[in-house]
Amino acid sequence: MSELQSALLLKKQLNELHKNPVEGFSAGLIDDNDIYKWEVLIIGPPDTLYEGGFFKAHLNFPKEYPLRPPKMKFVTEIWHPNIDKSGDVCISILHEPGDDKWGYEKASERWLPVHTVETILISVISMLADPNDESPANVDAAKDWRDNYPEFKRKVARCVRKSQEDI
Repeated sequence: MSELQSALLLKKQLNELHKNPVEGFSAGLIDDNDIYKWEVLIIGPPDTLYEGGFFKAHLNFPKEYPLRPPKMKFVTEIWHPNIDKSGDVCISILHEPGDDKWGYEKASERWLPVHTVETILISVISMLADPNDESPANVDAAKDWRDNYPEFKRKVARCVRKSQEDI
C-alpha cells in the first residue's frame, strides 16, 4: 500500500471516530500536519482498577499501514503487566504479522490489516480490564498482580490519581 493510500485510510478512520465517537476513548492528531502520529485519551474502564483515570497515549503509524501495525506508547504513567515501564504497549494485535518466532502467539492473534484504530483501542481497554501476566512487558507489575495484589492496586490507584491531576 502506498503512503498516499495509508494516509487516506487513516484520515477516513479519524473522520469516522469524530462522526461516531466510541465510548471509552477519544482520538486526534498530535500535529494536524502529520496523519501518522495520533494522540488518544483512554478513560479508565468502569469496574476496573483504572476506573476514573485519564490515560494519554500516542499511536505512531508506519507508512505501510495497514499492512504493518502502529506502535502504541502511554505518555501518562500507568502500572500494568502489559505496558512496559517506558509506556510501550505489548499486546498481540500490535505485534508484526506472521508467525511468532518464540511460539507464544498464533499468527491469527497478531496484527492483521483488518484492524483499525477502533479495534486497537478496544483491545487495549480490554487489556486494562484483563491483563495477560503470562507474557508481561512489565515483570514487576505482573509479579505484583500475581503475588501482591494489594500492592498492585495501590500502584494503579496512584496512577489513576496522578492522571486526574494531569488532565
